[in-house]
Amino acid sequence: MKRSGMVAAALGMVMLSSACAGWGGGVGGGGPNSINVLMVNNQQMIDLQKLTADNFTKETGITVNFTVLPENDVRDKISQEFSSQAGQYDVATVSNFEIPIYARSRWIAPLDDYIAKDPGFDQADILKPMVTSLSGDDGKVYGEPFYGESSFLMYRKDVLAAKGITMPAKPTWPQVADIAAQVDGAQPGMRGICLRGQPGWGQVFAPLTTVVNTFGGTWFTKDWQAQVNAPEFTKAVQFYVDLVRAHGETGAPQAGFTECLNNLIQGNVAMWYDATSAAGSLEASGSPVKGKIGYAPAPVVDTQSAGWLYAWSWGIQQASTKKDNAWKFISWASGKGYENLVGQQIGWSSVPAGKRASTYENPQYLAASSSFAGPTKAAIEAADPRDPGVQPRPALGIQFVDIPEFPDLGTQVSQEISSAIAGQTSVQDALDRGQQLADDVAERYRSRSEGGK
Repeated sequence: MKRSGMVAAALGMVMLSSACAGWGGGVGGGGPNSINVLMVNNQQMIDLQKLTADNFTKETGITVNFTVLPENDVRDKISQEFSSQAGQYDVATVSNFEIPIYARSRWIAPLDDYIAKDPGFDQADILKPMVTSLSGDDGKVYGEPFYGESSFLMYRKDVLAAKGITMPAKPTWPQVADIAAQVDGAQPGMRGICLRGQPGWGQVFAPLTTVVNTFGGTWFTKDWQAQVNAPEFTKAVQFYVDLVRAHGETGAPQAGFTECLNNLIQGNVAMWYDATSAAGSLEASGSPVKGKIGYAPAPVVDTQSAGWLYAWSWGIQQASTKKDNAWKFISWASGKGYENLVGQQIGWSSVPAGKRASTYENPQYLAASSSFAGPTKAAIEAADPRDPGVQPRPALGIQFVDIPEFPDLGTQVSQEISSAIAGQTSVQDALDRGQQLADDVAERYRSRSEGGK
């Protein structure tokens, strides 16, 4: 999500993605053998754009007109497009946050009939947590993943070894905090751990909500009682803030995914808890830490697993008049054949992985990702968006609550948390203010329930 773990493939690629902010222009073309696709400008998507004409279009005769925008811009445009049902775009990149919400509003088309008629797509090969998170309340599938991720703990094997430390096979957060203290200063300028502190529902709260879950907390109970300043939520946030303040990276209140990636690559930190998709950058050719990184499951306390779940996926607008061609594009872009195409023409480390079981049986992919492929698959398979904590939840989601109000709520509370990391307020005061905001949201849902709506 860069933001929940959404990721550019490497440092240089992050810059490339930003530079290509408007690449793709506006919607062009038309006619029965063309479709319009609105998508985020992550590197994997840019690779797709480059490969489409010579492969998909050549094979099918279907022209694809791409509009490619930065993440915040594309989310806004997709929301406007789907909510208005303007029908200008046939396909858009939507995540497992938007899909259940759009499905309830009937803004997005179910894909089950297409899946049934396209056995070559092999829906059974899609990792089960991905299918769950991209389905609606009615059990129908509304999106197909382009690439997916969970979260895990990344650590410098050589730094821990020099201190005589062995990373537990299934670390707990107290164990991680203890290791962070031991390796803090292990090398000149090196801090023990990097944890996001940058405000944003998909920045600091991507990792932090998973910590809340495993400490026994939740944003809301099943009957919509806000729990932001409850003892378990408070204990988790206090632990996180104390850890990053004591042993975390320099500039933590402004550090997000990219800053932590840079810190680990540059040797400024010994550990980092974040998106599994970061591993491709760490192990890329030319990375100074290539081969030095170990990968452990997301740390836990009261749950068996704690990794998040995120996927950039393809959805078809309900208003599209070209759904058949739209499915052909999705079937190609999320298919096994496309992964092989990327591997052969761009490189196996660039394959949009994290969605298919078969990817993790492909010897060519495994040769390029042997250090992190297994831990990534295990993290995704262990993620349960319907049951991520110790109590029932009112909505789907691990690192978010799948309701339209959550981005605004999470972002407002995250600003308070960043202030606590900066030492400008206490965790208790931050969460007391967050509780008021969360209760305002919860009250709307309690009222709907009481009103029989």
